[in-house]
Amino acid sequence: MKKIIVLFLISLFTLQSCTINTEITYHKDSAASMVTDVDTREFMAEMQAMTPDSLKQDKFKELERFPTVWTSMYDLLKKEGKLKTENQDTIRIIKKIFIKSTKEDHKPTPAGFSFKLDRITPKDYEVIKNFNKDEKLPFDQNILNTWDGKTLTINTDFFNVKNIEEVLRSQGSKEETEKMEGMMMMFLKNIGTTLKFETKIKSITGKHDWLKQVDDYSVRVEYDLKAMDDKDSKLKNADKKIVIITE
Repeated sequence: MKKIIVLFLISLFTLQSCTINTEITYHKDSAASMVTDVDTREFMAEMQAMTPDSLKQDKFKELERFPTVWTSMYDLLKKEGKLKTENQDTIRIIKKIFIKSTKEDHKPTPAGFSFKLDRITPKDYEVIKNFNKDEKLPFDQNILNTWDGKTLTINTDFFNVKNIEEVLRSQGSKEETEKMEGMMMMFLKNIGTTLKFETKIKSITGKHDWLKQVDDYSVRVEYDLKAMDDKDSKLKNADKKIVIITE
């Protein structure tokens, strides 16, 4: 699992050319689904231009192995002979976690990566939290907002890249991690999350500068990366809790 996550992170941290877009759908039955897309086209072009032909095969070999169709973590681990757990709660969760790569113009190296959680139920949340303590998955924390099928309670403390930073800390040495954290905002170009509902939004209580209603069925969170990096930055609206009630 950790090797898979490390490869996924290669796509996340790129030289001022990484765009991360997440869409979370809140279903009427209290479940939620999430898809995160990472565009790495600029980065791959830069890396290939800088890499000597003699080293390209080894450098990009691991990335080329990524599946191009949605494949569950369960199937990936089983295929590599690394499925070491028999815990049924853990198995149930990793069967809901999917990953794939996107390739363009028949090029072997990916142009992007996608990460998906499929229909996570309130019952799954605690299992995911505990699973994430060990494996450190790079998911959008907003998937953990409280949703009962009609009302979504948003914790705006989740409006950060802390989960990605924790994944970094779990994968590298202390020296590598400190260096990467210090350059975090240089690597990220755009980050945004759309929260969608299957029924119309009836009301929104609470405000935050980064959250705007898009239409009758969705709101959008656009992260201000400069404000994240500036501890003295002040927001006009920064309520800790936003409650969205749907019809």
